Amino acid sequence: MPNEMMKHVIIFCSLVSILTACNRPMIENSRQLSQEVKDEFIRTWDAYKNHAWGHDVLLPISKSYKDWYDESLHISPIDAYSTMKVMGLHDRASEIERFVIDSVNWEKDLFVKTFEVNIRILGGLLAMYQYTADPLILQKTEDFGKRMLLAFNSPTGIPYYWFNLDTGETRGEKVNVAEAASYLMEMGILSYYTSNPVYYRAAKEASLAVWTRASEKNLVGEVIDVETGEWLNENSHICAGIDSYYEYLFKAWLLFQDPDLKKIWDTSIEAIQTYLADESDSTLWYRRVNMHSGEETSTVVTLYDAFFPAILALSGDLPRAGKNQNTWFGLWNKYGLEPMVYDYTTGEPNYPVYDLNPEIIESAYYLYHITGDEKYYHMGEKFWADIKKFCRTDIAFSSVEDVRTMEKRDYMPTFFFAETLKYLYLIFTESTGSFDLDNYVFNTEAHPFKKASFDPETLKQRLGIAY
Repeated sequence: MPNEMMKHVIIFCSLVSILTACNRPMIENSRQLSQEVKDEFIRTWDAYKNHAWGHDVLLPISKSYKDWYDESLHISPIDAYSTMKVMGLHDRASEIERFVIDSVNWEKDLFVKTFEVNIRILGGLLAMYQYTADPLILQKTEDFGKRMLLAFNSPTGIPYYWFNLDTGETRGEKVNVAEAASYLMEMGILSYYTSNPVYYRAAKEASLAVWTRASEKNLVGEVIDVETGEWLNENSHICAGIDSYYEYLFKAWLLFQDPDLKKIWDTSIEAIQTYLADESDSTLWYRRVNMHSGEETSTVVTLYDAFFPAILALSGDLPRAGKNQNTWFGLWNKYGLEPMVYDYTTGEPNYPVYDLNPEIIESAYYLYHITGDEKYYHMGEKFWADIKKFCRTDIAFSSVEDVRTMEKRDYMPTFFFAETLKYLYLIFTESTGSFDLDNYVFNTEAHPFKKASFDPETLKQRLGIAY
């Protein structure tokens, strides 16, 4: 080999060696943190089993439990399952599979919230079936889906707020848009697995019922009447109450490639950037406006809005995604956790609770995966350090009553299992390649669905999509 070529080879090898050595501390740190998150999941899950098994929610301070309704729907186990699979906790996941098959039934005379049980129970069961291919789990899943489908029997096709699991009765004709039209993913997947387009058809009809009532500015309002289709609140925003409507337009298109959804998304995101974006040199917030005039009505945001950088990044708008994420990170750092409701004009929280929410962590994960920028990894370090500092209890983790005082509240939402710990784990394991986000689409409760599981031609037939 010529001397000059040998010199270049030596220089190249030296650079590789230096870069590897420089990166070693971060790799070691990520291993440590991912194991720590996994250990904390196990500790918290064991606390749930010891103090709340058979019930919906663990109360982490009183070491007790709470059910959403008069009877438990077993929401924590169903929500926790997909995180166990992502973390490789297969023995624990198998316990939940057996529990669902042997002990769970839906013949309960309970009025349940259509939106909440869709993303948690139907979404969680569908993920369980995807992992197991067990026909007994699909049977339980379809049984639930059939019962939920009755909620969509309204004059507009928009589901009622409540439906009775046993009798099929419905009530609650006033719903926000997230509650009206966040069903495309779960019901589309159910249609695929059962070869029955009725579920996707109902979900799509509900989404179209909202979209066809958008204003001339292509904005939707916040609250709609299920029976008349009349707007009861004309505020337009991406905050809690509308958020997952937009999320599902894009994600369902990504999973199913339904061109109708892509058209609505493309039109909607243009309207959002035109009328809702409130940008300065250093921040990017999304405000509330009147759906008809586009005029600002409020600068109050919710911590749920921090999902939006993830969707922006997923759809390819990295500059806005990064700026919006930095804005939310600034709010996190202001208190050490995020307040539930915040007015970015006054700089004061309207509702100072932090409920162990995952959205800002979710967006950091998406941005870290898509860009490879280590600043998003370091955001994850900060989120985890603060959650441990302010929310950890002797058995689990608790919500915080007021981010200004860090007083704890005796509640741990089920999405802490499903989302918060999962996204933290995925940030810290990103460098291992053990889970590749490019291969999955998450529902809004962070239950992952593998793209390769859905054959395009079969989708077209089973969901009734016209390409």
